[in-house]
Amino acid sequence: MFNSKDTKMAWGKLAIINLYECDGNLIKNKRKIKRFIKELCKKIKMNPYKKPIIKRFGKNELKGYSALQFIETSSITIHFEEIKNRAFIDIFSCKDFDAKKAEVFCKKFFRAKSSKLKVLLRD
Repeated sequence: MFNSKDTKMAWGKLAIINLYECDGNLIKNKRKIKRFIKELCKKIKMNPYKKPIIKRFGKNELKGYSALQFIETSSITIHFEEIKNRAFIDIFSCKDFDAKKAEVFCKKFFRAKSSKLKVLLRD
């Protein structure tokens, strides 16, 4: 549990990060996705628990990579959409982290033209 900016005690924080018009070569590369997860954990000061799960599956316009990285304080989930080169990243943790820093890092790593961040506190 941590104190949020509005001084309420929060059980956890969920950062919802949408990336638009990413570099298609990056979101289709398992090795790059693995590196992204490792670097994101460092950037937001989270400790990964074991190795990430990264799988490519689906059909037609729904085919693409999804990834899950457990962290000691919860998880990071990622889904990539290859038709419009979008990424949907959710970071949930009961340890506080800088969601804006995470958004900036994600946008830069995947060379997205734009991004959107929404933060929810769980209490």
